Amino acid sequence: MAPLIEVKNLKKYFVVGSNPFGTPTSWLKAIDDISFTIDRGETLGLVGESGCGKTTAGRTICRLYEPTAGEVVFDGQKVFDLDAKQMLGIRRKMQMIFQDPYASLNSRMTVGDIVGEPIDIHGLAANKHERLHMVHDLLHTVGLSPEHATRFPHEFSGGQRQRIGVARALAVSPSFIICDEPISALDVSIQAQVINMLEDLQEKRGLSYLFIAHDLSMVKHTSRRVAVMYLGKIVELAPSAELYRNPMHPYTKALLSAIPIPDPEVERTRQRIILQGDVPSPIDPPAGCRFRARCSQAMPICAEQDPEMKHNDGHSVACHLFD
Repeated sequence: MAPLIEVKNLKKYFVVGSNPFGTPTSWLKAIDDISFTIDRGETLGLVGESGCGKTTAGRTICRLYEPTAGEVVFDGQKVFDLDAKQMLGIRRKMQMIFQDPYASLNSRMTVGDIVGEPIDIHGLAANKHERLHMVHDLLHTVGLSPEHATRFPHEFSGGQRQRIGVARALAVSPSFIICDEPISALDVSIQAQVINMLEDLQEKRGLSYLFIAHDLSMVKHTSRRVAVMYLGKIVELAPSAELYRNPMHPYTKALLSAIPIPDPEVERTRQRIILQGDVPSPIDPPAGCRFRARCSQAMPICAEQDPEMKHNDGHSVACHLFD
């Protein structure tokens, strides 16, 4: 069966400098030639440190940002070739849960109108009574009460606001949801509740997720496969258990070594990998491998040639160490 989502050589550059005539002279390369697939009912985790391009990747896939180059095929349709009317149909199937539950909800709208807006846009309710019933059903699905529909976002906690965001995404019965760090702004005690809710919804509705995060320990439990990003590129992609058991890229090893282990004896004796230096600027990334300046295993070829992705039994890595 063909995957639900195919991302092929996707690029997104932002213009950050131009000459007096308005011609661009410099670009910020937020994502630079990334490729992956997501199967139906699967969760793909996308991880990396802040600024690596994770959020930009998610927003470009659902065309909140127009791409610089590349292709996204969703359920057999080339997303970037569609006009505005055709995209409206795609947006029914492809939704996004945003990172900040405080900024992503309109403070002037009631919860009922926030959740009901997608229903109105896509004409999913025949009348006001049916719309109200759908809104109440969605609120119940995410663990809120029907009486919450008349309240405003400022009356809710962060976890409740994120549930409202999930209800809004579910309003059009999508098959694919981009979860952009949906728990990073929440208290630890609430994070597990939101994750459990997303997993239950996936099981009941057959949803596919792109789960964007920087918490690798959380991604391990939520994702079937994990892609690791560094400075706009995917450097490693593997099944979750395989990646955590046998990381291959030096950057992945460094990220995993930073995860605390709840065993004092093991935590005291294990070796941490401390990366030296800062992340290079995406406006002027280094030639060759972008990680080489911080890599203890860098070789001369790393400065000359950008490593290609090598594939071996579902485990892919872009590193000259495996040439």
